[in-house]
Amino acid sequence: MFKRRLLEVIRARFAEEPVIILEGAQAVGKSTILQAISKNLDVSIIDLDDLATRGAVSNDPSHFVEGNEPVLIDEYQKVPEILDAIKAELNKATYAGRYLLTGSVRSEKLPRGTQALTGRVHHLVVPPLMQCEIEGSKIDLLSAILKDPEGLIVKKRSKTDRLNYANRVTTGGFPIVLNSKSLGQRNRWLKDYINKTLSQDVQEISKIQQKELLPRLLTLLASQNAQVLNTAKISREIELNAITTDQYIKLLESLFIAQRIPAWGRRLNARSIQKPKIQLLDSGLLSHLAKLTPEKITGKSAAAATEFGHAFEAFVTNEFLRLAQLRDDFIAPGHWRTHDSDEVDLVLEFQTGAIVGIEVKAGKMLSDSDFRGLRKLKDYVGTDFHCGILVYQGEFSYQHRDGLIALPADRLWID
Repeated sequence: MFKRRLLEVIRARFAEEPVIILEGAQAVGKSTILQAISKNLDVSIIDLDDLATRGAVSNDPSHFVEGNEPVLIDEYQKVPEILDAIKAELNKATYAGRYLLTGSVRSEKLPRGTQALTGRVHHLVVPPLMQCEIEGSKIDLLSAILKDPEGLIVKKRSKTDRLNYANRVTTGGFPIVLNSKSLGQRNRWLKDYINKTLSQDVQEISKIQQKELLPRLLTLLASQNAQVLNTAKISREIELNAITTDQYIKLLESLFIAQRIPAWGRRLNARSIQKPKIQLLDSGLLSHLAKLTPEKITGKSAAAATEFGHAFEAFVTNEFLRLAQLRDDFIAPGHWRTHDSDEVDLVLEFQTGAIVGIEVKAGKMLSDSDFRGLRKLKDYVGTDFHCGILVYQGEFSYQHRDGLIALPADRLWID
């Protein structure tokens, strides 16, 4: 079993918040986390995936949320009326550690969202596993960057080769995929996962008319992954108007399959592009949709090399986003891109005002031009620029000019 770092964050925040909702895609490990907390608190779980339990809760939701013991509910969106019952209980007594819920749909997309619990509920997104969790490593690269970026420069060389990176990227972080016994089993599970998500889960939150277009839409999103989202191009390719296409993309976001990384900037700037990037949930899912395999990636195909570059960027970006989510001082992610083609893949902003820029390159060798985007961002931000990190597949960690730092990607899981 993998040790989830989010578990300690949940325990700490549950000691301060009356209601926490753990949200995330199906099969990322929400129920496993809930079981661990259930064991620790010595209370049972109300599992709304169970039909009998769901029926009983639907008939009398108030009965199941009464009392002074913590109440743990799995897949609460199956009976959204339970939120009204929780609100009624909180009106009687509001104190920390009362309700811990999991859900596989963003609450605002439910027929009855959590608006009734405004000011009383804390949301935490449960992502797939991070590489440091998979390896059982204690390293927290983001914390190390914030504490002492120059301390990351070491003489030790990275020994991770392209094939190792390719295996990690194409596997991703779904626990079930990581436990698969063969590539065939992994592909079957991912195929079934996509089919279920698009044919059943989407229909539970929106009775869309053209659900047969969703597989093609998801594949097109995969082709734009880690790039500025071009909704107009997608709508032309699936022959659907742009407004409906955008609504369908939002449905996938509601199920945590995709997310938009907004354009970042502190002031209006005519040189900055304001469109978001699209980011899929998991690099293994992305690789499956793009038909990427380790053998294809390490071959001679230029097209495969380009696709791997986007998948590798998504892989690294997801790792940093998951680390950032564990922090109380994290504000929001973004990407920065100008009309002059200067860009930084990920910009992380913290409550201290500190800005960290992350650029990702899939190559083993770097040139001065690879640091251009980070250098421009540093000039744009000024004194709040904490550091710029270029993550790549090479052997060495070193400081480039202007204080910018190059790090092998495996520093995300190897100290």
